[in-house]
Amino acid sequence: MRFLHTSDWHLGRSFHRAGMLGAQAEFIGHLVSTVREREVDAVVVSGDVYDRAVPPLSAVELFDDALHRLAGLGVPTVMISGNHDSARRLGVGAGLMGRAGIHLRTEPSACGTPVLLPDAHGDVAFYGLPYLEPALVRDEFGVERAGHETVLAAAMERVRADLAARPAGTRSVVLAHAFVTGGEPSDSERDIAVGGVASVPAAVFEGVDYVALGHLHGCQTLTDRVRYSGSPLPYSFSEAGHRKSMWLVDLAADGSITAQRVDCPVPRPLARIRGTLEDLLADPALVPHEEAWVEATLTDPVRPADPMARLAERFPHTLALVFDPDRPPDDPDVSYARRLAGRDDQQIAEDFVAHVRGAGPDAHERTVLRDAFDAVRADEAAREVAR
Repeated sequence: MRFLHTSDWHLGRSFHRAGMLGAQAEFIGHLVSTVREREVDAVVVSGDVYDRAVPPLSAVELFDDALHRLAGLGVPTVMISGNHDSARRLGVGAGLMGRAGIHLRTEPSACGTPVLLPDAHGDVAFYGLPYLEPALVRDEFGVERAGHETVLAAAMERVRADLAARPAGTRSVVLAHAFVTGGEPSDSERDIAVGGVASVPAAVFEGVDYVALGHLHGCQTLTDRVRYSGSPLPYSFSEAGHRKSMWLVDLAADGSITAQRVDCPVPRPLARIRGTLEDLLADPALVPHEEAWVEATLTDPVRPADPMARLAERFPHTLALVFDPDRPPDDPDVSYARRLAGRDDQQIAEDFVAHVRGAGPDAHERTVLRDAFDAVRADEAAREVAR
């Protein structure tokens, strides 16, 4: 069986202030053409179809167009909800859509119920594990302490139990939306850390032939059988070095995997440039970036006048401007944002405690802080689900 693995469409999202709907429509056209030209047997979409729980109408219309075009090819599609999606909204009409070959998997309770797609060698079982917010699904999976690893492990136990009851030789594909250890994040994914632990080990997914991951926006291979497709379009300048693509996967009769990347259309290249304003305006080495979307970091010791307008004369698609004066790290004028770079909420809170009282929190206080952050995250997730 040949299937196409994609994820993280984020329909409705813009890139800074640049609208991306046209580029997203071009990607959908490319996806449909790839399915037709490469004789794909199934499409899997591993979450974050939309960028937010209540997407704009234009994004819903594009999603509707994608489903009609895929259904028109007669190629089954299996799709899960991600942490940006409203699982309830995305799952509306799932029963009817399933009759057209569009299989939406948004309910945690259905993790162990696969979509069965046959080929010449028997059935392939596609198990959809939608994004599992630990605090909201702990009762469903009967886990004592909510955490990403515990709920995903419980979901995979259901997958393995169902697979064990099927005929010998049944091949299996799992769709999941999670941060798996070893994956390289970018700046455009929404943080899903709970209890200070965001990632889960790849070993959680043992026992299946292929794991089609979503959430991280860079295409990457964790093992031969565990892969991220990444987002088909860039959504932050941290993705400037990404090659945007999908995985074209061939699943053989014996469960062996062959995968190749299929490049996605590039609406406009990304460039991150750094230096003083005068250097950026004069450097001939930057000519290739004049038509790119640009993030410019200015290192001038004093903020220059009208920097964005002056940059736009040479780089008309400049979207982001960062000020980072060249100063020693211990300079008291180093920006607050720079001091906090790379630190999570828990670390920042612990640093604040240490600053105001002269000593950091003890083990009990760290637990209190962690539980408070978890409670806020769970409340936000619950309110988003209810919207």
